[in-house]
Amino acid sequence: MRVFLAVHLPKLALEVFRPKWLPEPPGGSAALEKDKVVIADAAARAAGIRLGMKRGGVLTLSADVHLYERDAAREAAAQHEVGVALMRFSPDVALADEAVVIVEVGASLRLFGGLRALCRQARAMLDTLGFTARIGLAPTGQGAWLLARYGNRRVVRLGSLERVLSPLPMIAVPEARPFAEWFAGLGCATIADIRRLPRAGLQRRCGEHMLDSLDRAFGMAPELFDWLALPPTFSARLELPDRIEHAEGALHAAHRLIVQLCGWLCAKQLAVTAVTLSLEHERGRQAVAPTSIEIALGEPAWQEGHLLRLLKERLHRIELTAPMIAVRLEAVKVEAAVPAADQLFPDPGASAQSHARLLELLVARLGEENVLRPAPLADYRPEVANRWAPLTLDAPRAKSTLPEGLPRPAWLLAEPVRLLTRAHRPFYGSPLRVVSPAERIEAGWFDGELVTRDYFVAEADDKSYYWIYRERVSSRDAEAGPRWFLHGLFG
Repeated sequence: MRVFLAVHLPKLALEVFRPKWLPEPPGGSAALEKDKVVIADAAARAAGIRLGMKRGGVLTLSADVHLYERDAAREAAAQHEVGVALMRFSPDVALADEAVVIVEVGASLRLFGGLRALCRQARAMLDTLGFTARIGLAPTGQGAWLLARYGNRRVVRLGSLERVLSPLPMIAVPEARPFAEWFAGLGCATIADIRRLPRAGLQRRCGEHMLDSLDRAFGMAPELFDWLALPPTFSARLELPDRIEHAEGALHAAHRLIVQLCGWLCAKQLAVTAVTLSLEHERGRQAVAPTSIEIALGEPAWQEGHLLRLLKERLHRIELTAPMIAVRLEAVKVEAAVPAADQLFPDPGASAQSHARLLELLVARLGEENVLRPAPLADYRPEVANRWAPLTLDAPRAKSTLPEGLPRPAWLLAEPVRLLTRAHRPFYGSPLRVVSPAERIEAGWFDGELVTRDYFVAEADDKSYYWIYRERVSSRDAEAGPRWFLHGLFG
């Protein structure tokens, strides 16, 4: 079963100029004009400005209104961004006329929980991108286009398509608009009225394109789509409508770019392991190099929520040297996406992916220098073998030379503490009683830091356990007696 989802962006021109997440200036209003046709924002509409008014009439109603020329290139780029983001639901996406994006979602319905759940997710995603959308569903792409533009309804069965499309106005069909006056003279107001006219006469008068469009909409003719092609690498840039002086202000723009990245990853069946967010500043004489935020992931990811949390934590720790004017997101490293193996009774947070995401979040929040991992070295000396290194999950780890089965404390002191000796016994708050055989360590001759020690587990009067060692005494130091040191504490 083929099902097409059509997304119409009725306020594309205005929302490209001023995204919904950017607050409107108090008391101000704006309008976009082209060929003496005005599209106004909410503040301008409150002043009485309506679609189709001329420039002079607009300025008469509101002298404070700001008029801007429409930017067709930015509108086309915004429609392309929406198409890339919608690839999260299907790789078959086509950019249609009049700010409509068509997606073939028939094979994705079960994956996203059905029609209603898919439409809710698509609407939430479009709201994140900052666009107002009208959604239509139909078994044909042209039918979905008509419903999104004029009907705002959802039809799945081909048998119900004629009942829903027939009452739509005749001007809904783009090929019929040049003949609107002629159809009105014949008493035709809806698509059903046009279809009742003789096909031969319609073809001679209006050409074959209008009949082909109607046949495609009603499923009587095959449809051909120019599916959107994606670049081999992902790099998206978003200009900010105003200068922003705080890094947290880039979160909304970064979220829009992440939504596009997730659509690109799903269409390519890839997962990202490293991304770079660049905060661009002023150019020209006062040019400032972009502020770059590099994020390396321990596990490949393609989930919007996880990537957004990492960027949010990093942005909170950034102080800008200059205001931002644009944001760029690049996927530095990608690899093939591997779906997680589902379990019958999954344990929340017990998977390797959940552990890696937690570590990534801690690194983003606390900084790489504050999240460390054990990095043992091939050395028998405890203070050398036990090292901590920054958390780089792909770094090689050396094998420890510590013997297995011997006691090791939970806490190792950075520097051994010399102990007092009373009645020939080590003393640390109370006399310590040796409760383990000796473990002899002799190492360091190769780097000039020779140690000769005998380690013991010692018990205090309060049942606390310590890891102590005794320096081996040479014949010339025998008169001074042995020296005891505290090196670790057991939990």
